[in-house]
Amino acid sequence: MKTLKNILFLFGLALTIASCKNETTPEVKTIAVDVTSEDVSKSLDPNATYAKVEFGIEGMTCAMGCAKTIEKKMAKMDGVKSAKVDFDKRLAMVEYDEAKVSPKTLEETVVKVADIYKVKDMKVVEDFSTETKACKADCDKACCANKTEAEKKACKADCKKACCAKEKKAE
Repeated sequence: MKTLKNILFLFGLALTIASCKNETTPEVKTIAVDVTSEDVSKSLDPNATYAKVEFGIEGMTCAMGCAKTIEKKMAKMDGVKSAKVDFDKRLAMVEYDEAKVSPKTLEETVVKVADIYKVKDMKVVEDFSTETKACKADCDKACCANKTEAEKKACKADCKKACCAKEKKAE
């Protein structure tokens, strides 16, 4: 009986270690979640002034364990109308009642989830971003990495990234 317990303990330990990888390139999964429930909409003040903020979150390594946990914590805050964390973009989008929540309390909530999460570039916005921002370095890296000059020119002509398309128009 003791041997069986030891085997089960080792199996559980191995499973835990295997599932808690801290890789820099985690598996990406897109999950749609509706964080606004009927109860939340009933508790919201119709006369409140709502603001929208977007901010980056550093330190996330997975969509389920990191992004979802942060999203749920912010969505449960009193005065938060909606909260969405996009793991792929490392971006949080929150709409909140200015009388009950401040950008500082949102930042504190993210950091309280785990010390590894850091908030960066918080800004108040009119509407949430929907497009992915790309830069020349990303474009060059994706399109033209490890190629000769001739191959880079040919590669750039076939590149589908937005930054390359803008550069082609400018040329």
